[in-house]
Amino acid sequence: MECNNYKPYFDPDYDSLMERIHPPIVVIDNEADDECTLVKVDSANKDGILLEMVQVLTDLDLVISKSYICSDGGWFMDVFHVTDQLGNKITDQGLIAYIQQALCANKRVQRLSTQTVREVRPRHVSTEHAALELTMSDNPGLLSEISAALSDLGSQLAAAAIWTHNGRAACLLYLDDRLTDTGDDLPYLRKQVEKVLDAHHKTGDRWSVRLTYPSAGGTHTERRLHQLMAADRDYEGVDNCVPREEKCGCGVGGHKKSCGATYAYIETCMEKEYSVVNIRSRDRPKLLFDTVCTLTDMQYVVFHAAISSKCSIAFQEYYIRQKDGHTLETEAERDRVTRCIVAAIERRACRGLKLEMSTRNRIGLLSDITRVLRENSLSILRAEMGTYGEKAIGTFYVKGMSEAEVSSKTIESVRKDIGGTVTVTHKATGLSSQTSSMASSRTSSSGSMVEERPKFAIGSMLWAQLERLSSNFKPIRS
Repeated sequence: MECNNYKPYFDPDYDSLMERIHPPIVVIDNEADDECTLVKVDSANKDGILLEMVQVLTDLDLVISKSYICSDGGWFMDVFHVTDQLGNKITDQGLIAYIQQALCANKRVQRLSTQTVREVRPRHVSTEHAALELTMSDNPGLLSEISAALSDLGSQLAAAAIWTHNGRAACLLYLDDRLTDTGDDLPYLRKQVEKVLDAHHKTGDRWSVRLTYPSAGGTHTERRLHQLMAADRDYEGVDNCVPREEKCGCGVGGHKKSCGATYAYIETCMEKEYSVVNIRSRDRPKLLFDTVCTLTDMQYVVFHAAISSKCSIAFQEYYIRQKDGHTLETEAERDRVTRCIVAAIERRACRGLKLEMSTRNRIGLLSDITRVLRENSLSILRAEMGTYGEKAIGTFYVKGMSEAEVSSKTIESVRKDIGGTVTVTHKATGLSSQTSSMASSRTSSSGSMVEERPKFAIGSMLWAQLERLSSNFKPIRS
């Protein structure tokens, strides 16, 4: 008798068995290159392994200047050229041990690395937090209205992350333990936020509110922001500066080699049946993560890749196929992929003024910050904020409502009203970066400028906090 319902059996423990038989080999090499540390990884290939590797390194605020990737067949081999934020090699033994253990998929080894993790990263608060995921129009003052509504309901935020791009915005708001523990007020809280969003959008405008609880196997915070923005179609209308002289609008005479605009184009490698994605853009931290994250979430597999940078310009080349083995056959497919890649890169582009804040944690803090920024005619381009007991640390990228440069008077007003310590980094186009820092409790007003130095502690604390909050989320069914 013919059986039409037969399905092959796949042991769910097969992947872990392969990892035990062929455990990953991670080598940290400080001898091969005079300027960079080489992180070499040999491992059994599995779905999503490249993104996992890149995520580990970027979460440690390491700068990846060059990488060679090969994962054709059953084996994954990669070499990352990395430095710290100051451009130095990785020599700290605690950090090296953490990288080696984090890049190994063996969960038992990771559990044994608790002491190493504490040496590399600061300790964090509980991860048991609910979260609100929002997508909306990038309307001035809207985040201020949302945070004010939460504050009026007595809701304290444990952390927040906001991205804006191409007229759209995505926001993750992590709620305090007291709300998560009971859970009774969460549906009402969501409805109040929905009312705010509905009042600030016209009929037919896109917006969404989603409530999530902690769960196993959650999504990386920054990856989730990429997913929210892509689902909200922020890539629509994105300009792709292609490297063809007859089409490029970078200036008279066609495409300039010094052009810093982002472009991506796709070719077909008929011999090996790959689609080849070529990308050129301004070099910046986490660029590789943003690109690999986008390709992975669009269900493409990277078989080979080469990434390099020169004179602040980054070059990326990926040999990819869809998960079903097909290449990008149509012009519509290629156009969509290139636009999504360009959008992913541009979402995190450094724009406006960078404000780094450290102040006392309190209920309504985000509401106070966004209100002060709005009252000073500043709109938020991108922001992250985390709380650590009695302290709150945040980074806000802001711009004035007009194209005019933000005045020093406005900056001083923001410092005074927010309280705590505020560091301001000027990032006007064509001007060198300048930094000034002032604590509101001080009486000095010299306004002297000091050299900005990368702050590993703040970046690591902030994003590590967000990751711990978002590591295990699932949707709440209403």
